[in-house]
Amino acid sequence: MAMSKMQAKTKDTDMMGLARGEDWSFKREQIAHDFDKHVREQLPWYDIMSGAAAHIARHYIPQNGTVLDLGCSTGNTGLLLEDCVNARGVHYIPVDNSQQMIDIYRGPGTPILQDFSDADWVIPEYDVAILFLAMMFTAPHIRRSFIKRLLDSRRDGGCIIVVDKAESFGGYIGTIMARLTLAGKLATGTSEVDIVTKELSLIGIQRPLDIKQFPNPVEVFRFGEFAGWVIE
Repeated sequence: MAMSKMQAKTKDTDMMGLARGEDWSFKREQIAHDFDKHVREQLPWYDIMSGAAAHIARHYIPQNGTVLDLGCSTGNTGLLLEDCVNARGVHYIPVDNSQQMIDIYRGPGTPILQDFSDADWVIPEYDVAILFLAMMFTAPHIRRSFIKRLLDSRRDGGCIIVVDKAESFGGYIGTIMARLTLAGKLATGTSEVDIVTKELSLIGIQRPLDIKQFPNPVEVFRFGEFAGWVIE
């Protein structure tokens, strides 16, 4: 569906704001509205890894189990799990700190407006916790305490699924992997200007994850600087 003149003007204004050095935020209405299209332009592997995360999750979700979707955005992961959620009577808990995202959420469960890393939020007991492109937007100084609380709420036999931007490899391989990420974005037709503008807007907002903060992570996916892990 083609954008209206008003939508196009709003999008252009939003990109101009980012080009001036404004911070990226999912609380900006246009960014939330364009999320599903944007994430596939910036991350060509998005649908493949979303499907893989859902496939992995099904192996750990018991009858009448509980799933936490932390940083649920518009509900893409939840939609992939919806049949399993319904068939097994699963309590699906989507959480996001953006009202703009929650307003357009379309997955299972009733989304909760909450910063999942907030120390005051009591993390429910769960069988599967999914952090899909979420940890990189949490402040580094609170990650260890959040991870500890998250691990403490995990039921026996459960797991945490993390997909995120990882800290760079050292040396030349780090350069190669960063270029692979950029090449993937260009391959989707995303313009060089949009790629650079987006990267600069993430200064101080997005910080790659040190996956070693989780105990015994098993890497199950990698494309450039982005990877997926399972923590049992």
